[in-house]
Amino acid sequence: MTASVLVVDDEETARMAVSEFLRIKGYEVFEAGTLADARQVINQDGADIIILDVRLPDGYGPHLLTETAMLPQRPQVIIVTAHGEVSMAVEAMKNGAQDFMEKPVDLLELEKSVKRAAEIIAMRRELNHLRGKASLDKFIVGKTKAMHDMIELARRASEASVSTLITGPTGTGKEVLARFIHENGPRAHKPFIDVNCPAIQSTMFESELFGHESGAFTGATHKRTGLMEVAQDGVLFLDEISSMPMDLQAKFLRALEERAIRRVGGTNLIPVDVQVIAASNRNLKEMIAHHEFREDLYYRLKVVDLDLPSLAERKVDIPDLVGYYLQFFNQKLGKNVLDVTPKAMEAMVNFNWPGNIRELRNAMERAVLLCDEAVIDLGHLPRDITTA
Repeated sequence: MTASVLVVDDEETARMAVSEFLRIKGYEVFEAGTLADARQVINQDGADIIILDVRLPDGYGPHLLTETAMLPQRPQVIIVTAHGEVSMAVEAMKNGAQDFMEKPVDLLELEKSVKRAAEIIAMRRELNHLRGKASLDKFIVGKTKAMHDMIELARRASEASVSTLITGPTGTGKEVLARFIHENGPRAHKPFIDVNCPAIQSTMFESELFGHESGAFTGATHKRTGLMEVAQDGVLFLDEISSMPMDLQAKFLRALEERAIRRVGGTNLIPVDVQVIAASNRNLKEMIAHHEFREDLYYRLKVVDLDLPSLAERKVDIPDLVGYYLQFFNQKLGKNVLDVTPKAMEAMVNFNWPGNIRELRNAMERAVLLCDEAVIDLGHLPRDITTA
């Protein structure tokens, strides 16, 4: 949907020049020469963006900032000032104006400012759409073709119950994607066993994965069922599989090939039927080159290979994610935060998110927790986001 622009200026020549320029650029444009005419347009037709002169025949232009603040969807306002009124324009920005420009207006600079305002309007519409959904989605697909293609591939891996390797930087949602595969396939009602590989001592890895018989080693006073057995008929998720010791990688590969395990200290083969999903934030090909990861296991795991991008590579999805987490934490924390201000949304879109989706999730949890108003503003966000 194209953003609509209201140009408010009592100088007809200047007003017409700006209006015609924006119409050529594809915007729907309304015109007003007075505050009264501007109010009529706002009340009857509405306007997404207002280009507002300061000195008008019937009053002070920035008074519209206060009036539009009460609207359900506040327009983005760009103040147009004469020379020497910059301090006034800065004050107007503190009261909610998006930008200010000095006369005579540079049309190319104005176009950039209007484009930024239109992007904020589009973000707000998307957020409203998400807020109106009946329930939370279990996974945010996103807008990029790469993400849609990845989800389609994940669905196929889910339906076929094949081994899947998920790669990508820390915090990009590898476990979320693994659970998505589990919940959308024939194993959905069977166990999902999440194994955090770096948390397991190397000497205990084999016992954790395959189990052990009583007396298999010092301290093994009882028989223990391994995690592969616990995951029978379900999904075994090996998070950060790069931490698996090399000697165990060979045994694990054999278990996958034979679809059977042998407990530590045992002699009998125990059949297992699990779908293995492995994840890594390290480059496994580089590890193979340095003899730190088995090449045959790598190819056995990546029947389907899903590489999650960083959040900085999919910033177009940030408004979707913000809307998702706004709903999620409202429910979790018993809050009723309704919206995010354009400036707060713009700050989140412009931030590079080194911690990826996990960092965004934490920022939104903090913002919803601290927000006692109807909307999340810059002050509710972590300082590194607002000062980036």
